[in-house]
Amino acid sequence: MIVVMKPQSTEEMIQHMIHRVEELGLKAHVIVGTERTVIAAIGDKRNGEQEAIEACEDVEQVLPILAPYKIASLETRSEPTVVEVLDFAAGGPNIGMIAGPCSVESEEQIIGTAHQVKAAGATALRGGAFKPRTSPYSFQGMKEEGLKLLAAARDETGLAVVTEVMAPDQVDLVAQYADVLQIGARNMQNYNLLQAVGETRKAVLLKRGPAATMDEFLLAAEYILDQGNSQVMLCERGIRTFEAHTRFTLPLASVPYLHEKTHLPVIIDPSHGTGYANLVTPMAAAAVAAGCDGMIIEVHPDPAHAFSDGPQSLTPEVFAGLTAQCRKVAAAMGRQLH
Repeated sequence: MIVVMKPQSTEEMIQHMIHRVEELGLKAHVIVGTERTVIAAIGDKRNGEQEAIEACEDVEQVLPILAPYKIASLETRSEPTVVEVLDFAAGGPNIGMIAGPCSVESEEQIIGTAHQVKAAGATALRGGAFKPRTSPYSFQGMKEEGLKLLAAARDETGLAVVTEVMAPDQVDLVAQYADVLQIGARNMQNYNLLQAVGETRKAVLLKRGPAATMDEFLLAAEYILDQGNSQVMLCERGIRTFEAHTRFTLPLASVPYLHEKTHLPVIIDPSHGTGYANLVTPMAAAAVAAGCDGMIIEVHPDPAHAFSDGPQSLTPEVFAGLTAQCRKVAAAMGRQLH
């Protein structure tokens, strides 16, 4: 349920209500708005909870949360969440640009690419240090050495680092180096991992599984939010369908749909969503027109010789053209690339 506090409620009153909610066996999530504070009381329903809270004099009203995803729902928070890390921002008027190679391959490759994508307008650097691959014989990433190179690239450029974490026992290590923890599509329903990243308070980029429904996607985000981490971004990276002309099918209708259901920022991945470099720029521009809050783009200095995902990677020069085009669309929508 949602406990709406009266406009004049003090911090002491809010803390008293949190204590009351917890006495009833519920978990309290405080959401501070521009006009008033609400407390999302989450947990198993019991008889008499709503009446007990409504009786408190500091409460204006108590409303049920109808959506199965409680904290992610617009019923709980009507204002859009803005995720900000260093110079990167996604949500509200901001369209965050994340760019970089699929895999960290060498110091020269990742630092050189970082400088190039920053010059083109990116504010965050992507790069895989741990790589989940379909084949056990494919390149699995540079692991901690790759994390160190990402951190070095951040030191030189100021770009926020976005990189994937694959297992709960990797979270502490990756969090030492990364600014945004990415949960890959294969791990969207790895609930132990979702809870572990939720405990870090690091920003999280959660990718939709290739066969996941929207409710499953939002409930996966709920696992992170339920641990007290509000800095969650939803990433649509395409779903598996009967089509074979693209690697996946990128449903841009996800953007307005999610904005009708949740306050969380929506990021689009046109690189994985199409699988072909020549389709990335038009789909990125279309994503901005659809209202996305950010994009994550694969950029490599030499795609033909990339260790992974070369066919969908842009050169830095093509990426610069993408950002220029998306900036025009964003301006027409009253927004800005950030």
